[in-house]
Amino acid sequence: MTDTPQKQAAALPLMFQPKTLRGLTVKNRIVVSPMSQYSAVDGAPTDWHLVHLGKFASGGAGIVFCEETSVSERSRKTYDCPGIYTDAQAKAWKRVTDFIRTQGAASAIQLGHAGRKVATRAPWDGFAPLSAADAANGRPPWSGLAPSPIPFKEGAMAPKEMDHDDIKYVIQAHVDAAKRSLDAGFDVVEIHGAHGYIIQQFLSPITNKRTDAYGGDMEGRMRFGLELIEAVRDAWPADRPLFFRGSCVDGRGGAWSLEDTIVLAAALKERGVDVFDCSSGGIDGPLTLHVVPRVPGYHVPFAKRIREETGIPTMAVGLIREAEQAEGYLQAGDCDFVALAREFMWDPNWPVHAAAKLGVPDPHNLLPRSYAWWLQKREETLALTAGDAAR
Repeated sequence: MTDTPQKQAAALPLMFQPKTLRGLTVKNRIVVSPMSQYSAVDGAPTDWHLVHLGKFASGGAGIVFCEETSVSERSRKTYDCPGIYTDAQAKAWKRVTDFIRTQGAASAIQLGHAGRKVATRAPWDGFAPLSAADAANGRPPWSGLAPSPIPFKEGAMAPKEMDHDDIKYVIQAHVDAAKRSLDAGFDVVEIHGAHGYIIQQFLSPITNKRTDAYGGDMEGRMRFGLELIEAVRDAWPADRPLFFRGSCVDGRGGAWSLEDTIVLAAALKERGVDVFDCSSGGIDGPLTLHVVPRVPGYHVPFAKRIREETGIPTMAVGLIREAEQAEGYLQAGDCDFVALAREFMWDPNWPVHAAAKLGVPDPHNLLPRSYAWWLQKREETLALTAGDAAR
């Protein structure tokens, strides 16, 4: 008597067992985390994005995130950031999501609004604010929107302090982007509330000096993000999961703590967020601040604590490199998904190699059949060669 598919799945390492979120079942718990490429043209993804993301889907990941994608032209970090604020951009993303789906992976989009952190050069140019020299080359700077008119670094333009119409506009921009994400074929939407972007700018007392209902105490500073989540959850289909990325700790002198994040995560869960994606830093720096020592799995303790105290499923990212390491976090109940970014750049077939290390039968089957068949023949040839050498 053969085992049922359910028994076969249960016998697998937890990392390779399916996981269901609302109406979506993903084939494993391995997630390709968003990786900004600064390669879009007029906000639209290109062949680069198709190849970049497609190789991760064909490499066996369960969920493939495209990079942080702007909800409006004004909210881009750079001229080369992708967006989903036009129908043409959504159509270009559809080409990518169609391919991801053919590989058995779920496609995910991270919707972002950089707030005050706009009009910069690429990270390899230090995220320097655009200058008169850039303007002379056809790339003039522009001002962003923010809860308070505080530039994000020296030389950057002061953002416009958002009035209530601006708040409604930004929330609606996220709603429109979510609707376009559905048209573009995405299975998952994640709202970017970390890394010093607009939601975190409202959350942080460092960047939010408002005295109205959207500032002041923590309840006031959370109001914008929670209203945004409510609006997106209403617009995004009930059978599709909604993720939220948050900076679990950040700021000088503990201006935003893990305890604050636990309160936020509980409120997000009440409003229909399905997974809390754990990150850190961002308010004072161009990228995530090194407020957490960069050791393997450095966000995992946050994911564990949030999961335990709120019951919301969590995703952990941060120097997760080894199969046994990732499986250990899942087995311990520290998180529900493991996410990798730069490790996938180094090894696009990381899930296959992890499956082999963990003893998954026929790990090559995570790959397309045209790869799996040939690689299995390679293994058979190597086995014969080893046998001949032993005789």
